[in-house]
Amino acid sequence: MDETADARLKRLSMRSWRRGTKEMDLVLGPWSDVHLAGLGPDDLETYEVLLAENDQDLMAWILGQGAAPAAIAPLLGRIATYAKDRLTRRG
Repeated sequence: MDETADARLKRLSMRSWRRGTKEMDLVLGPWSDVHLAGLGPDDLETYEVLLAENDQDLMAWILGQGAAPAAIAPLLGRIATYAKDRLTRRG
């Protein structure tokens, strides 16, 4: 049986909030709450690939400590910008 669009969004949201490290929960969770439902099919596929990466690599890429794989770099850049803007607004 195929997964419905709504079920897919719920699954991706849960994976965003329950990463394994609190830092990535706090980066991906809020971003997914705001942006996930508005992603097109290609970006949703890319987000699934991004979620398969380990948290340590994702955090290093977000912090600019290395180059993310080309396939996820544009989306990860958008996520990093959102996280930085969110952090600056709180400070």
